[in-house]
Amino acid sequence: MDLNTVVELCDARQRGTWRPGDAWLGGGTYLFSEPQPQLRRLIDLSRMGWEPVRQTPAGDLEIAATCTIAQLSRHGRQAGWQAAPLFEQCCRAFLASWKIWHLATVGGNLCNGLPAGPMISLTAALDGVCTLLAQSGEVRRVPVREFVTGAGVKDLRPGELLRAVTLPARALESRTAFRQASLYGLGRSGALLIGARDPIDGEFALTVTASTVRPVQLRFAVPPNAEALREALEYGIRPQEYFDDIHGLPAWRRHMTFRLAEEIRRELVEEAGR
Repeated sequence: MDLNTVVELCDARQRGTWRPGDAWLGGGTYLFSEPQPQLRRLIDLSRMGWEPVRQTPAGDLEIAATCTIAQLSRHGRQAGWQAAPLFEQCCRAFLASWKIWHLATVGGNLCNGLPAGPMISLTAALDGVCTLLAQSGEVRRVPVREFVTGAGVKDLRPGELLRAVTLPARALESRTAFRQASLYGLGRSGALLIGARDPIDGEFALTVTASTVRPVQLRFAVPPNAEALREALEYGIRPQEYFDDIHGLPAWRRHMTFRLAEEIRRELVEEAGR
């Protein structure tokens, strides 16, 4: 879609004064998908030269905001971590066209803050931390599960830029389980849950996305039984936090959340102990 209110395309390497009507341009798959009458300038990040995915000296994985879904998928397939299959599972949750697959970025998916954003699901479940850059040069680090605070609502200040998401090495070695539900065979996720078992102390974490307006993570120092998990979900997710749109009613999303959570618990706790 043409954005006929945009009058200027700026190179992000040449910083100017951020002003109302500006927007960061990564892959542009969302920006060009619908009218953006509030925009006057696009600040293009494509020439920043950020390495899409890199391993830090500490073994953590840094994913640049400009990393495309195709690049992340390829990296995940080649990796040897315990949690590597989760990357492809979340990338495939897009059910995107070839064009979207090669243009959409990890940063764009997080900054849209949509409940069904699978990059939110992936990075929240693996304890990802967002690195945010302000125009003043200030750097903030915010956990992904706190970065997205509601449906389309993010902890992102005017002019602030998501630079990267870092996944800790310990989380990459977690044993994981993935469950997704949609109303249609090729539909948007109505519920996407990920379970993870810590490789050292066996802590069990369940991350609920898509069915809720924000990522919800429940952690158990001792692997829970079915009753404990159900109780944690009852008290951990308020009724008004279940998302309501054409892709699923809150009651259905809640039902699928409880059902998929129990499947994950059985896979990571009961079946693993056999």
